[in-house]
Amino acid sequence: MEYLKLIGIVIIILGFAFKLDTIAVVVAAALATGLVSGMSIPHVLTILGKGFMDNRMVSLFFLTLPMIGVVESHGLKQAAVNGISKIKNLSAGKIFNLYLAIREITDAMGIALSGQVQFIRPLINPMAQAAASVKKTLTDKQVDLIKARAAATDNFGNFFSQNLFIASSGVLLMSSTMKSLGYTATPANIVLYSIPMAVITFLITAYYNRRFDKQFEV
Repeated sequence: MEYLKLIGIVIIILGFAFKLDTIAVVVAAALATGLVSGMSIPHVLTILGKGFMDNRMVSLFFLTLPMIGVVESHGLKQAAVNGISKIKNLSAGKIFNLYLAIREITDAMGIALSGQVQFIRPLINPMAQAAASVKKTLTDKQVDLIKARAAATDNFGNFFSQNLFIASSGVLLMSSTMKSLGYTATPANIVLYSIPMAVITFLITAYYNRRFDKQFEV
């Protein structure tokens, strides 16, 4: 009878296979699993509601997507390109380095930029392309390289600086896990040892971004 509790997995597989409504499938799977486990419907609904309320902040990210689309359709990208094209001696690598510094500083302050959607695509990537195309016309391959470098720079900043904030979820998780295993690792210690990694990451990335610029020099 214990295997009946896995009925939720079967419902999800069948629902996705027949391309049914995702939310309806997940809720149906949760209800079925709860009922075969001996829970009442009010109890199952209470658990679902509590889970949603405890994790509702995660879904706030999606609210930014329509806003980014609206401002981009009203000329955000073109305004960024026009502004960059008027600045002399500004290269794609310098833009990436500036963004990386901002990324690490904001992470240290506990401010999550969610860079790929909100910054890289609508701002950093077109700004870098505009800076690189001041002296020469970019080829399709060079455009793709700039896109990839912009995304990589954001990933470097996010990965190596996400533990600079003492109250971040990653820092607290590592601290509690190490404590449960009998090791002393306070959040402050984790942040302290994360600072050198963030600095080294910035220096190495800045060096590679400088070398990246050389292929766009006339």
